[in-house]
Amino acid sequence: MSEDLQQKIKEQGDLVRKLKAEKAIKEETGGVELKNFTTESELKHLNAYFEDHSYVQKYTLTDLDIMLYRILSQSSNSRNLSDLVSLSRWFSHVKAIASHSENVKPDMVQLQNCFKSFSTSSSVDSKRKEQIDKEVAKLKALKLELGEDAGGAKNGPQGGKGSPKKGGGGNQGDSKSGGGKLILKTAKGTRDYEPAQMAIREKVFQKITNIFKLHGAETIETPVFELKEVLTGKYGEDSKLIYDLADQGGEILALRYDLTVPFARYCAMNKVTNIKRYHIAKVYRRDNPSIARGRLREFYQCDFDIAGAYDPMLPDAECVKIVDQILSSVDVGKYVIKVNHRMILDGIFEVCGVPNKMFRTICSAVDKLDKSPWQDVKKEMVEEKGLQEDAADRIGEYVRMAGGLELIDKLLESDLAKSKIAKQGLEDMKLLLRYCELYGCGANVSFDLSLARGLDYYTGVIYEAILCGDSVDESGEPITVGSVAGGGRYDGLVGMFDPKNRSVPCVGVSIGIERLFSIMEANMTKNETKVRTVETQVYVITAQKNLTEERMKIVSELWEAGIKCEHSYKKNPKMLNQLQTCEDTGIPLAVVIGESEIAAGIVKLRSIANREEVEVKRSDLIHVLKERLAQL
Repeated sequence: MSEDLQQKIKEQGDLVRKLKAEKAIKEETGGVELKNFTTESELKHLNAYFEDHSYVQKYTLTDLDIMLYRILSQSSNSRNLSDLVSLSRWFSHVKAIASHSENVKPDMVQLQNCFKSFSTSSSVDSKRKEQIDKEVAKLKALKLELGEDAGGAKNGPQGGKGSPKKGGGGNQGDSKSGGGKLILKTAKGTRDYEPAQMAIREKVFQKITNIFKLHGAETIETPVFELKEVLTGKYGEDSKLIYDLADQGGEILALRYDLTVPFARYCAMNKVTNIKRYHIAKVYRRDNPSIARGRLREFYQCDFDIAGAYDPMLPDAECVKIVDQILSSVDVGKYVIKVNHRMILDGIFEVCGVPNKMFRTICSAVDKLDKSPWQDVKKEMVEEKGLQEDAADRIGEYVRMAGGLELIDKLLESDLAKSKIAKQGLEDMKLLLRYCELYGCGANVSFDLSLARGLDYYTGVIYEAILCGDSVDESGEPITVGSVAGGGRYDGLVGMFDPKNRSVPCVGVSIGIERLFSIMEANMTKNETKVRTVETQVYVITAQKNLTEERMKIVSELWEAGIKCEHSYKKNPKMLNQLQTCEDTGIPLAVVIGESEIAAGIVKLRSIANREEVEVKRSDLIHVLKERLAQL
C-alpha cells in the first residue's frame, strides 16, 4: 500500500514539475511580445493593462498615450474595440485630446520598451495556472494520505486512539509533508500597509474625523458581520458581491457590504429617529480587485449620515459640503461632485416609455455610463434587459446631459416636466444647487443626468465625487480618472427593518478612502516625499559609557510631562549612532548628557537640523523643551 502510494506521489510530483516548468518558460518569454500593437493577442494584452491603469504611464496622461492612440486609430477599421472594455474606455478618453496634439508622432521602440515589463509579467495562461493548482492539490492530498498512513503505523495502540503525541511523529509533520513550501502572501484583494503608508492613513483619517465632528456628528460601531437577511435585497445587482459566511450554529451570516444598511438596521432596532452620525470602519466585497486603483475586497469606508425629518435639501446640501471639505483638505488634485435625483431618473424612464417594473434594472444599466460608452449601455438595455430600442434612444438623449441651474430651467420647460415626479425632482435639485452656492461649494458641483447610483435603496438626491486629470476633452471639460465618494437620500431603508414599517428619512455620504490613499501614495512616490513614521520629539543621548540609568531618569521625567521621547536600548551606544537615529527618524531635538553635565546639574539641548547646542539647567529642562517644541 505504502509503495503504491509513494509511486503515485512520484508520478504526480513529476507532472507538477513539468507543468511549472512550462509555465516558467511561458512567463520568461512573455507569451506575447508587443511589436505592432494591432494583433488580436496584443489588443487583449493592452486591455488587461488598462484594467489597472488609467493611462500608459499609470495615472498620468503623456505623449505615449497619443502615440498608442495614433497606432490603434490607423487599424481601427479592421478591429472594433467595443468588446475590450478597458481599452475602449482608454481610447475614448485619449481621443478627446488627440486632435490638440498633432505634433506627437508614434515612436514604436519607445512604446515597445514601455510595455515590455508588463507583457512579461501578465501573460500567464489562466487555464494553465488553474491546472497547476489542481494538480498541486492532488499531490498534497497524496502526501497527506502517506503521512496519515505512516502516523498510524508509528503510533499504534500506544499513541492514544491512534493520535500522535506532542513532539512525536505521525501527523505532526503533515504541514511539511502535505503542504510543501509555504507561500507567504496576503489574501486576494487585501494588502499590508507599511509604517510610512500608515502614517499617511492616520493623518487622513484624523482630518476626516475632524471634519465630521466640525458638523456636530457623533459616532457608533456595528458588527463586522450581519444576518444575511439584513443585507440581501438592498444592493440590486451588486448583491452577488456579498461575502457569505459558513453556518455558525444556526445563524446565516454575511460580512457587511457597506456601513449604510447596518446603520439603518441600528436605527430601526434602537428606535432612533434623529441622529447625525459618522462611522469609519472596514467593509467587504467579493469584487474583482485592483490594488493599483484602490479597489480591494477589504477596505475602509468613511460614512456621514443625517437621520430625521427636516426641511428639503438642507441635510442633503450639508453632505455635499462635507465631501467638498474632505477632498479639498487632501492632496489628490481637481475633483467634481456630480449630483442627480432618483425622481428625475424615474421621470425620464416614465416619459421615455419604460415599464414601472423595469425602472430599477434600467437604472442599474445607466449607472455603468461612467465605465462604458453609451452604445454598450444601450445594448445591455435592449438585448439583455428587453427594453424597446426607441425607449433606449430617448433615454440616451437625456442621460448625456450635464450642467447647472440653466439645465434645470431648460428641463422644466421640456416634455420631462410633464412627469410630476420628474418636476418635483427638478425643483429639489434647483434648491440643492442654490444651497451649495451658499455653502461655497457650488463651483465644484455639476448636475449630471448620467449619474444613477445602482443601489436599490436610494430614493432622492444622489451624488458622486470624481477625481479629474489635468487633461481636458474637446469641450474643455476635465477628463475624469476615478470615483472617490458617493451617497444620497434613502428615506425607506430604515422602514424595511421596522416591524411597523415606520420610516426615518436619511441622507448620507461615503468616502472611498482607499482610492484617495492610492493616489496619495502615487504622488508621494513620484515626488520622493519622505514621511515621518514616528512622532518622537526628543531623543536622550549619552556621550560616555555607563550612563544608562541617567538616560532612563530623564526619559521617565519627559514621559511624565507628556513629551514624546526615546533613548537607545544599548547600554553604551556610540554618540554618532544616536545622532544618526535622530536624523533618520526626523526627531527634532536631542538632550545630551555626560559626566561633566551631570556634575554641573545641566544638560545640552541640541537642535538636530542645525546642530546648535545650548546648555540648560536640569531643573528647567521640561519648561525649556515645551517652549522649543511649541515653536516647531
